[in-house]
Amino acid sequence: MRKALLIGLDCAAPDLLFNRFIDKLPNFRKMMDRGIHGTLESSDPPITIPAWTVMASSKYPGTLGLYGFRHRRNNSYKDIWISTSKNIKEKRIWDYVAEAGGRSCLVAVPPSYPPYPVEGCLIGGFITPDTNRNYTYPPELAEEIKDLVEDYQVDVEFRIEDKGNLVKELHEMTENHFKVIRHLIETKDWSFFMFVEIGLDRIHHAFWKYFDEGHHLYEPGSEFANVVEDYYVLLDTKVGELLDLIDDDTVVMVASDHGGKPMKGAFCINSWLEEQGLLKLSTPVERVVRLNDADVDWGKTVAWGWGGYYARIFLNVKGREKNGVVDPSEYESTREDIAQRIRSITGPNGETWNTTVLKPEEAYPECNGDPPDLMVYFDDLYWRSAGTMGHGRLYLPENDTGPDDAVHDKMGLYIYYDPREDLNGRAEDLNILDVAPTLIKALGLKVPEDMEGEPLT
Repeated sequence: MRKALLIGLDCAAPDLLFNRFIDKLPNFRKMMDRGIHGTLESSDPPITIPAWTVMASSKYPGTLGLYGFRHRRNNSYKDIWISTSKNIKEKRIWDYVAEAGGRSCLVAVPPSYPPYPVEGCLIGGFITPDTNRNYTYPPELAEEIKDLVEDYQVDVEFRIEDKGNLVKELHEMTENHFKVIRHLIETKDWSFFMFVEIGLDRIHHAFWKYFDEGHHLYEPGSEFANVVEDYYVLLDTKVGELLDLIDDDTVVMVASDHGGKPMKGAFCINSWLEEQGLLKLSTPVERVVRLNDADVDWGKTVAWGWGGYYARIFLNVKGREKNGVVDPSEYESTREDIAQRIRSITGPNGETWNTTVLKPEEAYPECNGDPPDLMVYFDDLYWRSAGTMGHGRLYLPENDTGPDDAVHDKMGLYIYYDPREDLNGRAEDLNILDVAPTLIKALGLKVPEDMEGEPLT
């Protein structure tokens, strides 16, 4: 078995890394020039969970039963469950490596909390509540980390106004992450190593408006104008240090779970459903509230929605929901009517939107778990879905749950680099499902027949 290093950069944007900042990124450029690179089409939906699991397993979100961070429990109106490591049933790259007699090191690969046994070692990622509880496998690895890094942070709070301190926290966190990664690369026995750096995602969300002249909230001359570029440079430097530690027997792949781009605003999905007569309130809301805190008349409500980078729409079906009103015989016609209405939504100035409405059973070969009835990407994901009500308008210039400058792009990126071969900087676009079979093949293992992607050729 050869070795493989998968460098996960959460939210890495192709245009920024491949074009805008590339002249200051010599290590990424070296891998691009000698390897293969291109866009990496993310999963549906293109968000952190499920995308990293799709990448590691080569299974669709529907197969995994993962449609986001949170899911509706048992067709409830309010009860939810949060995705954790316990929800993953499919094999991932490191399981196949273990079956072949190899070991793996996994650092912050979502979802990795609670920590679970692997043939090798594991460090929890951003959904870890804190490092005062067990967040590693084996548990004693936590003490090893503490000897290296006094305050190991898995994530930072990024939807805050104190931008100056946030920059400092993000750089310190990233330095510490890579210090631990270097230590594991040098001291552990591994055939497969995968880590995910969440800091890039946080940098995009918190600082995009300061460098992008096209952002509707752009602040010219800001002291934070170079924060995003500086962070890409930091990543390049740290990745370069890792490349110095590995030998020619190690294939390297850089990949992002999705891309990033400027956010244009947030669309109030539940207020729109109310305007359409599809969501009924017993009493009007008089302030901004979450849907769970609104006085919804479920006996007269046809549909409601969730906020986030994409909207999830749920129908209130007789026999499925407690107070369902949609007759099962009219389910499909009602769902299609709502889908058509959503597709006709225009922007705040009447501009045409490129909105995608997905029916889960048409997007996936199978739908396990608790899928929504409709999945909506407003204007190619440029507009978030705001689930709160009471704003007095449908279009918000900013996120409704805290400062946020960026949204997710369906197109992430990858770089494939084999030190043994000069692949001449070939450009080829891949799907996120293709990463696992590509690395399984590079390791010299047989690609499982049930993987839903194809290896890079």
